[in-house]
Amino acid sequence: MGLQQALPRDMYVDEETWQRERDRVLHGEWFCVGRRDDLGLTEPGSAVAVDVAGESVVVTNDDDGALHAAYNVCRHRGSQLLVEGRSCSVRALRCPYHSWTYALDGRLMRAPHVEEQLDPDTWRLTMVAVDTWAGFVFVHLTPDAAGPLAEAVAGPASSLANYAIGDLVTGRTLTYRVAANYKVLLENYNECYHCGPVHPELTRLVPSFGGGGTDLDWANGIPHREGAWTFTMSGTTSRAPLPGLDEAERTRHKGDLAYPNLMVSASADHVAAFVLLPRGVAETEVVCSLLFAAHEAARPGFDPGDAVELWDLVNQQDWAICESVQRGMSSRSYRHGWFAPMEDESLDIRRWLLPRVAADGEGER
Repeated sequence: MGLQQALPRDMYVDEETWQRERDRVLHGEWFCVGRRDDLGLTEPGSAVAVDVAGESVVVTNDDDGALHAAYNVCRHRGSQLLVEGRSCSVRALRCPYHSWTYALDGRLMRAPHVEEQLDPDTWRLTMVAVDTWAGFVFVHLTPDAAGPLAEAVAGPASSLANYAIGDLVTGRTLTYRVAANYKVLLENYNECYHCGPVHPELTRLVPSFGGGGTDLDWANGIPHREGAWTFTMSGTTSRAPLPGLDEAERTRHKGDLAYPNLMVSASADHVAAFVLLPRGVAETEVVCSLLFAAHEAARPGFDPGDAVELWDLVNQQDWAICESVQRGMSSRSYRHGWFAPMEDESLDIRRWLLPRVAADGEGER
């Protein structure tokens, strides 16, 4: 198989193309907004506002522990109900402008001086679909078109089932601002052709990563060098392997992703989860959560520093090369790239994205 044509330049650098892709794809698919625990949505009466590629959404946990989600927009005059990024404990959502008040399920409870004229159900907040998988919260801005979340996460749910990710807890969070389109990060994650030149420390830990990205058996996991079994600089750790892993998973590395914005890399004793939050055509916020067994994280003196050291190094190497790619794609000389045969997995973004961008018959390329 020869070189395959990659996505065209405008899908990485053009503002109008970005707006179309955002509206048709990111706002029309299940979108991961983070770990439920880390968002502060574990207790009844908790709420948080999150950004979904430019749209603000309120997610609430009601008194029965059920999640609800709605646009962060009062139905009266459009004021936002909550400030993004600050989880809070609330009995209801009260608009700071005119005190219209909504139940945690979005139903209108109170509209001072006019409530007798309004039907509470008709004037409820504009709702958004919400669901969870493995401790992650997903929202869908087009709920009438939302299929089951299980279909969107089928890949990692199957390949990483033994890691029991939903039972893990966050031991450390690393947050980055990357000056690159979110698709550049997804494509980079999907191949290891770059690992030799970009990640010398990683390829010493996992020698097959330095072989040009060929013959990597992700289904069964990628073996470490002799004597190593996890993602730390030494390849070892004092933490025990996660319970439930099979023999191969106790010594190998696995990874998978759920489009459009969740990447998951699994080591024997921890899991690194990356939530990509597009902030514009050429900017992506990345929240990297390092997840550990709850009993390990509860031990006195728990220190995830050995995993943090390697992941922060590898992450920064990745983000630097992704930013270089973004700058190069912005050149007037660039039209589109090419995928080498060992980058075939990267074609997934093309197979997944293009039909969705052109879903209404426009934007064919």
